Amino acid sequence: MSNTILKKENIDTIETQKKTEPVLMVSHLYKSFGDNKVLIDFNLKLNKGENVVVLGKSGSGKSVLIKCIIGLLLPDEGEIHVLGENVVEQTSSSLDKIRAKIGFLFQSNALYDSMTVRENLEFPLRRHWIKNNPDEVNQLVQQALEDVGLGYTIDMMPVELSGGMRKRIALARTLILKPEIILYDEPTTGLDPITGKEIIRLMIHIKEKYNTSSLIISHDMNCVKLAADRIIILLEGKCYAEGDYETLRKDKDAKVIQFFE
Repeated sequence: MSNTILKKENIDTIETQKKTEPVLMVSHLYKSFGDNKVLIDFNLKLNKGENVVVLGKSGSGKSVLIKCIIGLLLPDEGEIHVLGENVVEQTSSSLDKIRAKIGFLFQSNALYDSMTVRENLEFPLRRHWIKNNPDEVNQLVQQALEDVGLGYTIDMMPVELSGGMRKRIALARTLILKPEIILYDEPTTGLDPITGKEIIRLMIHIKEKYNTSSLIISHDMNCVKLAADRIIILLEGKCYAEGDYETLRKDKDAKVIQFFE
């Protein structure tokens, strides 16, 4: 009987570990371009259902970090584990399978101008060779558009949409593959303050509805304050400081204070 209890306890422990295991772990990451050292022993952890904002100045390495995470750049040293898989060790085909579980919202939205909204949303399904019948595809498109409040735009062209609407459509396209992780690259850049707040609220809504984990690259302090569960300050190539908004805002370090003034 004691063996049975022990086995059950072991199973419970394993299940708990699975639930608390980070969905993204960046460990001792180094990346240089010639003499320019961009990332120096950088570390980051993203937990399930968490919004983490990487805050840094222009040219601090935020975009390089994102490209390393999705395998577009190979780090000089370090490991990047996404959903338990080390990105650095993957083949091209296995890397594509990992990318299918990651949603990426481009700063520029990257919508195809020659495609309707419907066709833009259908594209990722074809790109990742996901087999769906026409009814299933239509249902996925409709659901993604409803999630961003733009169901009526399904047959419109991107040129007919405002900047905020294009951002929402880009997010809908990201959501259509039901990603476990979403990477946001400067999601409010180029938007007026009111539209920016709408996008931030939408990001929070998506996290709460689907329990997604999000890594947000931003220097918009409004976005940082409203969307972040945790903030990592990328400075001098390192994770210079980490904490929630209020903790970092009250920090006495001048290099941290400069972001909150």
